[in-house]
Amino acid sequence: MNGVTLELLYNCSVSVLDQNITYTSINRSELLVMLDEILTRSTKREVLRANLSDCLLTGQQRPFDLPWWQKLSWSTIFAVILLVATGGNIIVMWIVLAHRRMRTVTNYLLVNLSIADLMMTLLNCVFNFIFMLNSDWPFGVMYCTINNFVANVTVASSTFTLVVISFDRYMAIMRPLHHHMSRRRTIAALILIWVASVLLAMPCLLYSTTMTKRYSNGKSRIVCYVLWPDGDYLNSKSEYIYNLIFLGVTYLIPMTVMAVCYTLMGRKLWGSKSIGEHTQYQKESMKSKRKVVKMFIIVVLIFAICWLPYQAFFILLYHHRRIRGSSYVQHVYLSFYWLAMANAMVNPLIYYWMNNRFRVYFQQIICRCCVIDRGNTRNRQMQELTGFRRSDTARSHSERYRTTSIRWRHSAPDSQVQAFRMNSRSICEKIHGGREDVTII
Repeated sequence: MNGVTLELLYNCSVSVLDQNITYTSINRSELLVMLDEILTRSTKREVLRANLSDCLLTGQQRPFDLPWWQKLSWSTIFAVILLVATGGNIIVMWIVLAHRRMRTVTNYLLVNLSIADLMMTLLNCVFNFIFMLNSDWPFGVMYCTINNFVANVTVASSTFTLVVISFDRYMAIMRPLHHHMSRRRTIAALILIWVASVLLAMPCLLYSTTMTKRYSNGKSRIVCYVLWPDGDYLNSKSEYIYNLIFLGVTYLIPMTVMAVCYTLMGRKLWGSKSIGEHTQYQKESMKSKRKVVKMFIIVVLIFAICWLPYQAFFILLYHHRRIRGSSYVQHVYLSFYWLAMANAMVNPLIYYWMNNRFRVYFQQIICRCCVIDRGNTRNRQMQELTGFRRSDTARSHSERYRTTSIRWRHSAPDSQVQAFRMNSRSICEKIHGGREDVTII
């Protein structure tokens, strides 16, 4: 209320609260204290608070109204995230679920991580970005609830999945004789992850709502937020405590646990020196384990870097409330939110970069798309030059593609990647070099 005059504050207090207040015998500080006491004692304090806010904001101009070029710039940046995250995570799910050799315990956990990232991208990122860009929520109360719920569920699910992966790798490396993560245990772990995530995000289902704020010249905006029983954001101790719990459960504690696990694994893989010479198999096994652990360390580090500013922003805002009304806060929030959402597109890129088997299947998808596009372009050129019918050309192309697909599906699982490697040079000139990793993850 720093930008509100004493006269407007007095008039709104009298009209909304229906209190006998003498304008000349009270100053601004005393009036604010009186308003706080009245709202605290009232059983309808949230209704009175909303009406008082509408009255005070009527004389102000609508905030957070970005120019068109800034909106275009932010839209372009977020569009890159949406395309890469959606395509990359769908391909990861296809690689694991459609190929028997890739159906391992760790890869099933990676699929769960991709599902959480895909839900975050499609069900939360698009709608939340539009809300933050325009400072207006046009999607209704129901989807406001879904949006807030999905955001917290997917963040918690991603964190818990990374913790389970770290435990699985820890047992495989530190206690290989006791390591046995069966399919039944994996399914139970996945169910437990999602149940815990839903319970942690339950307040979003109970308290999410919308509110309309009106400004001068007839302008207004709808806000999607969480209204706790003891007040709205920045006025609710319950939400502040919930944010602290959420930060601890989904960030501080998991990051500490994973840091300890990967530190112990790193000492085992890189620090220990065994007596005697290693066989070739032992050397390959140690090299493969180091490569897998290195990949997951990078995944966890990037997750920590991407989510720390966004998680800490709400805690900081509670203690420094003046930041909320500053002119740059919208760009700061968009930057932190973009960094958090970028984590959803980074993981598939890490798999492609650091795992040979994922790289081969990624290249298979890319080359198939390239072959189909080149074939369609070549067919159109031939039709224009020779007058051939499109149906004949398309039929011959589809028959060749169907024959190739049948041969691919009926080939042995272990020979599929090898056959692709032999044929890919003629398709894409050069697709892959080097030797394949001996460990399937």
